[in-house]
Amino acid sequence: MDLDRNVPFDVEAYVARVRSSPCFICAIVAGDPAYTLEQIVYEDDRHLAFLARYPTMPGYLLVSPKQHIEHAVRDLDEDAYLDLMRVVRKVTLAVESVVPSERTYLLSLGSQQGNAHLHWHIAPLPPGTPYERQQFHALMSEHGVIPWTQAQAEDLAARVRQALA
Repeated sequence: MDLDRNVPFDVEAYVARVRSSPCFICAIVAGDPAYTLEQIVYEDDRHLAFLARYPTMPGYLLVSPKQHIEHAVRDLDEDAYLDLMRVVRKVTLAVESVVPSERTYLLSLGSQQGNAHLHWHIAPLPPGTPYERQQFHALMSEHGVIPWTQAQAEDLAARVRQALA
């Protein structure tokens, strides 16, 4: 499968924005209307799952604690870590039920220098993706992002929410 990643991604502008702006996850948790592409698909009292603004694969989502936590292991006690992983698993299963995937990548990215709020990426690899375009290549926005509209985000979010219901 050849992913239609024909939307160029300006990495320099992205880096400048995330390093100089307030935490985007905290903004989503607060309901900031600037984050409408990041449709929320799951929410409980401590966690949030939402669509990625710059997806490199269909169905790309992020899961995070609502509280601004920065380290995946040392900032969470074992129960909180396992609760977060249960949400990651639950959301991943829902995504896989509505988006065809050969494999789903799960990883935590971010840095103290940008995107510091702990979050897990759920990235479903489309079936038939050539091997040389899988793994890190599939995740890298430097290779472009898929076209993404508000209507597409709302449709996908509705389907994932239904699968979670």
